[in-house]
Amino acid sequence: MTNSTEAQKPQNTKKNKKKGATLDTFYGAKIQNTEQIEEDIQENSPKSSKGNRNSPQTHEEFESERTKKMEALWEEKWEMMQKKFTHLQNQFDQTVKENQALKQELIKQSQNTKKLEENIKYLTDKVIDLENRGRRENLRIIGLPEKPEINTKLDMVIQDIIKENCPEILEQGGNTSTDRAHRTPSTLNPQKTTPRNVIAKFQSYQTKEKILQEARKRQFRYKGMPIRVTQDLASSTLNDRKAWNMIFRKARELGFQPRISYPAKLTIYFQGKVW
Repeated sequence: MTNSTEAQKPQNTKKNKKKGATLDTFYGAKIQNTEQIEEDIQENSPKSSKGNRNSPQTHEEFESERTKKMEALWEEKWEMMQKKFTHLQNQFDQTVKENQALKQELIKQSQNTKKLEENIKYLTDKVIDLENRGRRENLRIIGLPEKPEINTKLDMVIQDIIKENCPEILEQGGNTSTDRAHRTPSTLNPQKTTPRNVIAKFQSYQTKEKILQEARKRQFRYKGMPIRVTQDLASSTLNDRKAWNMIFRKARELGFQPRISYPAKLTIYFQGKVW
């Protein structure tokens, strides 16, 4: 066995590491591990030994080579980062353009929706107005008792109401005949204690207006029982008029002579003027 004069070199524990290892860099780009490069450079670095003047690589050359490799590494990383940034910038610009286009489309759709809403309101008001005009010969009688003897002969009951409250119309020879009269709604709700309204359609618009004017002047009655006689209108218009009820009653208490004009406008008399 030959005895070596040189001490046996310690085993390099890093040799078991897999060469060519990679790391995940910026935005997922994979570049050779800088630690591995350092290991490779250390393995190839010149081994200084006493008396060895013929070293295959000087220390200056080793440092220069290591610097070049590190510069190449970071240059590669920087180039990949620039490409990824440029790609993201292009995506962002495209997204901004798409958002601007969507915004313009949204503004356009909003304008179209507003026009549609205006058209719907106009057509709705037109339909309501036509319905109200179709009821111009009608009167609505409120508070007439819900009795079989009344419901079966409403036409005769209406004539009795005219005789009791405005006989002058009959004396003037006005046409008080009705085309039809009925309760509304058609089905009686047993849970309600108030009687259903009566709708009467007169043959003469002028006679209907005279009766309505008299009903505005005083309380109408049927065989001594108080009733109300008003213009028959579309349900939506009636709801609009009901919204004035509280203010109407207060204005009457204050002596402002309130009136509800067509379709649902409140007028009062104050300081010598109609408001």
